[in-house]
Amino acid sequence: MKQKEKWNPDVDNEKDAVEGNTDDKNEMESMPDTSVEETEPTSKLEAELTIANDKYLRLYSEFENYKRRTSKERIEQSKMAGMEIFLSFLPVIDDLERALKSMDTENDLKSVKEGLNLIYSKIKNITLAQGLKEMNAKGKMFDPEIHDAIANVGAESESQKGKVIDEIEKGYFLNDKVIRHAKVIVAN
Repeated sequence: MKQKEKWNPDVDNEKDAVEGNTDDKNEMESMPDTSVEETEPTSKLEAELTIANDKYLRLYSEFENYKRRTSKERIEQSKMAGMEIFLSFLPVIDDLERALKSMDTENDLKSVKEGLNLIYSKIKNITLAQGLKEMNAKGKMFDPEIHDAIANVGAESESQKGKVIDEIEKGYFLNDKVIRHAKVIVAN
């Protein structure tokens, strides 16, 4: 009696290969060529990538040019920031030059003193207009944020302790920001 063979796909494929079964070949030929379809999306993606890289490089170059231009403008602006102040001081410099010339020939000390007081008031007005204010430290409590204590002296009374009793050098604010601390003597 003959035994029934179990079906084995590997054996069938081997038989087809030996017998030259061409059914598989016909199926393969009728399948569309995927290699052509795969290259088309790839080339499309490569073109899009090239365009995106080009846009990126242009944008990057434009940004670098912007940074360079703004940096140059900022440097130029900082160089010219004091122009208004210097223009306002030029008449004061002219007055000082005239005062120095007149001091050589002038015998009247009172008129020289008046001229210097006028020049001083012009300077004060110019600096006030630009936002420069003097500190009034004398008689106020010592504040290390705005004062520099250069000496301590004994207090005459308990109420004077910690207060500024003398101002050696004035301090200044520019638009409410300390630009020079007042040098003071503090009572302890």
